[in-house]
Formats: sequence, structure tokens, C-alpha cells
Amino acid sequence: MSDNMFCFQCEQTAGCTGCTGKAGVCGKSADVAGLQDKLTGALIGLARAASGNTPSPSTHQAMIEGLFTTITNVNFNEETIRQQIENVTREKNSLIPGCGGCAQPCGRTEDYNMGLLWNADEDIRSLKSLILFGLRGMAAYAYHAMVLGYSDEEVNTFFYEGMFAIGEDLNMEQLLPIVMKVGEINLKCMALLDQANTESYGDPVPVTVPLTVEKGPFIVISGHDLKDLQLLLEQTEGKGINIYTNGEMLPAHAYPKLKAYPHLKGNLGTAWHNQQKEFADIPAPVLFTTNCLMPPKASYADRVFTTEVVSYPGVIHIGEDKDFTPVIEKALELGGYPEDREFTGINGGKTVTTGFARNTVLSAAGTIVNAVKGGALKHIFLVGGCDGARKGRSYYTDFVKQTPADTAVLTLACGKYRFNDLDLGTIGGLPRIMDMGQCNDAYSAIRAALALADAFDCGVNDLPLTLVLSWYEQKAVCILLTLLHLGIRNIYLGPTLPAFLSPGVLDFLVKNYGIRPTTTPEQDLKEILG
Repeated sequence: MSDNMFCFQCEQTAGCTGCTGKAGVCGKSADVAGLQDKLTGALIGLARAASGNTPSPSTHQAMIEGLFTTITNVNFNEETIRQQIENVTREKNSLIPGCGGCAQPCGRTEDYNMGLLWNADEDIRSLKSLILFGLRGMAAYAYHAMVLGYSDEEVNTFFYEGMFAIGEDLNMEQLLPIVMKVGEINLKCMALLDQANTESYGDPVPVTVPLTVEKGPFIVISGHDLKDLQLLLEQTEGKGINIYTNGEMLPAHAYPKLKAYPHLKGNLGTAWHNQQKEFADIPAPVLFTTNCLMPPKASYADRVFTTEVVSYPGVIHIGEDKDFTPVIEKALELGGYPEDREFTGINGGKTVTTGFARNTVLSAAGTIVNAVKGGALKHIFLVGGCDGARKGRSYYTDFVKQTPADTAVLTLACGKYRFNDLDLGTIGGLPRIMDMGQCNDAYSAIRAALALADAFDCGVNDLPLTLVLSWYEQKAVCILLTLLHLGIRNIYLGPTLPAFLSPGVLDFLVKNYGIRPTTTPEQDLKEILG
């Protein structure tokens, strides 16, 4: 493979322009980056082969898993990426048997050379990147629904349509509708995942989650996949092992069927980028079910386990049989803390709350409407999205701290760890900070906003509501495209704008949707509140 790479799909990309050396800022090597490009090119080849043919459920799985594998901080393992490429190639050959041996190289079904995309005209590259990165994010949501037994044919079909378009010679006018369609179909995909989660585990309810780790053996589970948590809870039941969530798994405490397990105790740690510090000396194993995995340090690498499409060289992987025995044995071997150990959030808080999904928010819609009309509630902020390591992300902590007492803050995704342990009091009987869940649960926030607009008999953009979003990886991209599809304007986006947005595409988004880069909390609050 090449000694150099090109990748600019995440917010921390080198110099805010792109990682081009021997390794990315995320830790993936140039060889891994090259294989991820090869996998993406194979997926475009699969989309080409699907044109005029009927993909099977296994073909859908190969497409979704392949896209999910290429999300930032998911897979660092050359071997498992090669296996994904082989799987995609098998599915492609099953759609077009005999095509590989054809003596006429028409090119209609060949794999795509990603170098053509990275070296394309900057506006074309920008729009195709929005499609590709949006599809990668959407694939994560489709995957989580799929493991719970839920799928949608329109969602599955669009993966092929979008990937096919990336390999075609299309102009801006042809690409823009496809970019917007990513947002449209992602809304359906998030609705599907919401249905899968709530029908499987019940509607989330507000819950206070302790940050203290009780004495004795324990396991930390990170990521987004609720099914993996359920299986781990089942397999550890009665074994004297407690389970603690980390990162985006925190909202699992709000689901009644998961909360019913008494050994689901609390939450350990904060956002993903702190894991190398937070996992350094805990006497327990950590199970990663999805992103965001950082390269484990030697001090704790032997205590890290992966499953699903997450993979790292030398780390024990739990396969499709979902036998978590190695994780359980490691927890019993390490033994946990001899006494209860108290941890805090970033701001010193000892508990956090979660579970303010749309049902809870909408049950209080009348109270919210009356509070707004009576002047008790002046504004609602949705401050959420991905967290990251850049110093500029302290903006979000400072922003929330400075919101006036007559405002409320909705939040979701791992960006909430910047401020979710703050006690800002209550308003209208509800806490001023309300965690709506994972990044997956952006659907809840969207539904709540649309319902409030109906209650006020106005459009969403006329609500006393402002979205202040932080982005890091590709799931944030597809959510942003969904918000644009819904016509939501004047979104504040930071801490930096995506490197893959060309000046021309950014100008289009600013003119048509009022996308605003974040500045300072003081300036942005003044502009929002007047």
C-alpha cells in the first residue's frame, strides 16, 4: 500500500484540510486508509452491479456493514477490512455471475477508483463527499436497526442509488438533489431505528444515572448498540458482575427493559476522546460495540474487547456468536475496586440525567407552550452533536453555562458530556438541561420540534428554538442533511466547518439554509436572543 493517505471525513482532520501522511489524526495508518478506499470503491462496484438486478438480504448487509466499517474510529484492522472487501466482491459476483470473465471490459460493474473522487473538481468532490459521508452515517443507523430485525426497502435501495451516483460523471445540478435525498432517506432510517429501539426496549423515561462505581467486578460497555448491551446483561446476570455504560451507551439506562436489570448500575467516563485517560487504570474490561474506538494504549490494551464491525489489531474480537465469556472472565480476574469509587463528570457533577425523549418532552408540550406564551420560557436551545478533542469545543460548555435562567437546553449525542453534569436548576417543573439520547435519537428531537411547531401553529423556523450543533464524524453529516431536508434554517455549526465543504458548496448552504459557523458563546447568544 502507499506510504501516504488522503482523508478529510472527520472534524479533527489535520490542519482542517485533510490527513495526508503516513497516519491520520484518528490513528489509522495509510494502509488502513487505502483499504477503506478500496472497500468504498468495491461498494460502488456493488451498487453498479445492483443496477437492473435484485439485491438479496445478504447483499444489503454487505453494503451496510461495508459503509459502517469506514466510519471514523470504527475499524483500524487491515485483516478485517480485507474480509469486508472479499464479502462485497462475493455479493457482487452473485448479482452478475459470469460478468467477471467477460472479454468485453465495458466498465459498467467494475470497482471505482477513489483517486478519481479525491482529485475531482472541488465542488464536485465536495458534493460527492456529502453523499458518501452521509451514507456512511446512515449505514450506522440502518445497521443498529438491522441487528434488531428491522429494515426498510426504500432505505436499503437508496444506498445503491447514492453509491452509484458517486461513481458517475455528474455535475452540481445533478448532484445537489441526491445530497438532499440523503437527508430525506436518513429521516426514514432514523424513524426505523427509533421504532426498533422502542419496540424492543420500551419508550425511554427520565432517569438519574450515578457516576459512582460500586465495589466488585464490573464491565464497561461503550458505543451505541443496545442489542449488545442486552446480550451482555443476560450473560452476566447472577454472576456478581456490574455493568457500566460509557459514551453514547449512557441513554440505555432510560429504556425500561434494559433498566430492569439490577446490575446495570451507572456510567463510567465521559466522551470518547477521553478514553485513553479514563481507561488507563480501571480494574475492568471495556467492550466496544461501535465507534468511537481510539487506539488502545499498552496500559489497558489487554482489557479491551470489540464486537460487530469494530476491530483493532491484537484486540480480542467477539464474533457473531456473541459469546461474551472472555469479557466476563476478564472482569472476574481483575476483580474491580475493593471499595466503592466515586467519579465525576467534566464539571464535577456526581450524577447525570437522560431519557428526555420525545414522549417525555411532548407530554409536557402544553406546559412548554404556556410557559413560552406567558414569558417564563424565553427560548429553547438544542445544543448537541459529536464531541471531540479540539480545545475550541469548550465553546459548548461555556455556551450552556451562559444561557439565561429563563431558557431550556435540549441535548443529545456525546457532545452533551461537555455540560451534562451541570445543575442549572429547573424551569416549568423540568430540568433546564434535558438529554434526549444518542446521536441516533436526533429523530426524537426532530419529532418534538415538529410537534411544538404544530402546538404553536407555526413553522419550525418560527419557534423560539435554535440549534447549536457540534460535529465530528459522518453520523453528524447525515443528521445535518436531514435538518436541511426539513427546511430548518440558521443552524449554528462548529467548532470548525467540514474540510470537505468547498467554498462554492458552503456558499450555497449559507445562502439557502443560513448555516452559521459558531463564533464565541457571548456573540452567538447575543445574536440569537437579541
